[in-house]
Amino acid sequence: MTVFLYATTVLIWGTTWIAIAMQTGDVPAAVSVFYRFALAALLLVPMVALMGKLTRISRTDHLFCVLQGMCVFCFNFLCFYQANHYINSGLESVLFSMAILFNAINGVLFLGQRVTARLMLANSLGIVGIISLFWHDLTASSANTDTLLGIGLCLLGTYGFSLGNIISARHQKRGLNVFTTNAYAMTYGAITMLAVILLSGTEFRIDTGLPYLSGLFYLAIVGSILGFGAYFLLIGRIGTGQAAYATVMFPLVALTISTLFEGYEWRFAAVVGLVLILAGNAVMFWKPRNAVTAAKVA
Repeated sequence: MTVFLYATTVLIWGTTWIAIAMQTGDVPAAVSVFYRFALAALLLVPMVALMGKLTRISRTDHLFCVLQGMCVFCFNFLCFYQANHYINSGLESVLFSMAILFNAINGVLFLGQRVTARLMLANSLGIVGIISLFWHDLTASSANTDTLLGIGLCLLGTYGFSLGNIISARHQKRGLNVFTTNAYAMTYGAITMLAVILLSGTEFRIDTGLPYLSGLFYLAIVGSILGFGAYFLLIGRIGTGQAAYATVMFPLVALTISTLFEGYEWRFAAVVGLVLILAGNAVMFWKPRNAVTAAKVA
């Protein structure tokens, strides 16, 4: 089940960066984020209710759902959508992989988790692999003000995402259902984004073109409902640090799509990066045979 959740998260979220790029245009970023999570909440809440999973939670838990909504289904994506105006989606996916470090740090600060040698080695291999994979793109990007702004926004959004991971872990430690808390958090995130739009006087617009609408529905249904459901379940099974390692794999999916449809050219450094990332995955999830046998005996 863990492998299935991990693979599902990687495949879904590895493709959402392209869909986010399809949302960049005449529609303000805040409005696109609102459309995405309002649609996701409108679909998820009744679905969870029909499944009998929409349970009552305490006021304190609702407060944490509000915080989760702001961190994961609101302001972080506002940063990502805005960043797409300044840097490309591939570089965004690279920066988003910093979630592995943010989760490790926040896990220690807020959950009392221990940073193991295996986690540090896997993270180190993954980060070096990511840098190598995108070395050409990183060195080709001129460090102008717009580029730095895009990088800053993306890192800020990634840290918000990491804080949302910690809140989800908190929910699951209290025995709360993932889909219940996601339904509430998405609703609160959409409401918060609507308040931001109204208070800022942002104009509501809609792009009726196929690319925008198809990207919107993909992000709302597949990227938000299915993707976040799988990822937060993964956090409950293996912890925030290991689950976040899935973010290192996202750029590989994006590059595969780019190779097939955009003519991406694999350079030597990119191949080295791929090998290092796969090695990091092996370190993270491989278990010695004697350890597996001991676990069965116990």
